[in-house]
Formats: sequence, C-alpha cells, structure tokens
Amino acid sequence: MIKSFVRSVLLRIGCLMSYMCPYSYVFLLNRFLGRLLYTGWVCREFNSFGSNSYIMPFLSELKGANYISIGERSVIRPRVTLTAYDTYKGQLFHPEITIGNNCSIGEGSHITAINSIKFGNNVRLGKNILITDNSHGESVRELLNTAPNFRPLYSKGPVVIDDNVWIGEKSSIMPGVHIGKGVIVAANSVVTKDVPPYCVVAGVPAKVVKEMG
Repeated sequence: MIKSFVRSVLLRIGCLMSYMCPYSYVFLLNRFLGRLLYTGWVCREFNSFGSNSYIMPFLSELKGANYISIGERSVIRPRVTLTAYDTYKGQLFHPEITIGNNCSIGEGSHITAINSIKFGNNVRLGKNILITDNSHGESVRELLNTAPNFRPLYSKGPVVIDDNVWIGEKSSIMPGVHIGKGVIVAANSVVTKDVPPYCVVAGVPAKVVKEMG
C-alpha cells in the first residue's frame, strides 16, 4: 500500500511539473547538466581524460578505469560497458584501452580488454557495438568439457581501429583485428580479420563489399 501511494504521489508531482517545465527543457537539462555532473564524478577514475570529453549518465559497468585513456572532445553514450581486466581467476594481464580524440561510443556498446584496444581519432560507433580482444578460452577440444566461465581468458591479439572509422549498429569487432583508415563497417557485421583502409565491409563474417582506395 505504501509503495503504491508513494508511486501515485510521485506521478502526480511529475504531472504538475510538466505544466511548469516542458519535457524538452528537462531533456536539455539532463543532456547538458547531467553529463557534466556525471563526467566530473567519474573522470578521475581514468588513466587520462581529455578536455571537452563527456560520459553520459550512466555507464553500465566500469572496471579497470586506471588502464583506460580517453582523448579530447570524445563522447561516451549511456549504458556503455568499459572493462579492462588485469586479473581473472589467478591470471595476470596488462590491459590497455585507448580512445582517441573526437570519438563517439554508441549507447549500449561493450568494450573489453585483457590485452590492448586502441582507437584512432574521429572513430564513431553506433549503438550496441561489441569490441573485444579476448574470449573465454581458446577454441581447442580439450577446453570444451570445461564450463565457459571457468575457462582461462585468452587473447588472440590486440584490436586497432584507425582514424575516421564508422562502425554500424550491432556490429562486433573480434580479437586480433586491425581496421584501416576510413573504413565503414555495415550494421550487424562481425569482423574477424584485418580490414584494409578505405573500404566498406559487411556480413558474418565481414567481407569487403566496396573499395574506395
């Protein structure tokens, strides 16, 4: 009963406020003031955090921020997961995540490293992008009888994304991949191999569908 009453009161207060302060104002207030407050609260956790960069409320998860560097004028949208693991079930790692200048990390994206993930400048990610340099175990027969969450973390290699790359919504960039300058990754693609500069890739696994070099 109490919860129902409180909920009803809060809804009525919100309704009354809408007459005094339209939603468009609230949206702008949250967008500009909210991101400043949240950025100020969380930015000191990072290894480095460039000027005029913002993190929108709220991150879904942040782990190992001391191994994560963010350049200038970059934006991280809400519900992003940023994880850099230096230990996992007795394993030791030296992770590094570097995001360059003027980058945009789309809402709901997941970036996770035990090795190295490096973005150049002007990289734009759509929503719900996965970028990982690791997996739960190698793809070898002797590990398949072990539950995935108990397999040792394994990195095939670092991930490098060069300048001016655009990665479409719900795409995945897998370990050991180098994406060249100016590349466009079509939505829903899974990139498993290196991509040469100035081309468009699409599909699962992603293949070059257009060259503009």
